Amino acid sequence: MSKPVLTEKPSGPAPKPRADEDPQIYVRRHLRFGWWSLLVFLTLGIVLEGLHAFKVGAYLNVSNSTRRLLWTLAHAHGTALGVVHVAFAFTANYLTNWSGRARAFASGSLMAASILLPGGFFLGGLVIYSGDPGLGILLVPLGAVFLLIAVLLCARAAQAAHFTERRK
Repeated sequence: MSKPVLTEKPSGPAPKPRADEDPQIYVRRHLRFGWWSLLVFLTLGIVLEGLHAFKVGAYLNVSNSTRRLLWTLAHAHGTALGVVHVAFAFTANYLTNWSGRARAFASGSLMAASILLPGGFFLGGLVIYSGDPGLGILLVPLGAVFLLIAVLLCARAAQAAHFTERRK
């Protein structure tokens, strides 16, 4: 008579996949971030409209035109980037052959751009120096570089997916 073979059951729950391996982690992260960004920056737009409606001098005076421009740019860039996050979520879900490292780097770059670009415009408008923006404006070029990287990585992944589909 042969002995029965005992198989070990793994102790505890199955290990979670690493973030750069599971596209659904990126889908959830960017859908959340995108919709909350839209709420925040659309609210900022409503506040800016309120400043117009109540003729607030700190916003409308000619001496504050730089502030008005920068805060409008913060609102516009933040809102647009919120929509880009929603698009990124669908892209991460659709491009199943996208390498985990490239997807993770694109995700992080887009997150950084979404904070630095509108944040730099907003901070640059808080304190104006003789018509020139405050030091917060220095965040904008860095944010633009992160956005460029994220878009480049997404475009490359989409291009690779296109060629994969054509070969099938």
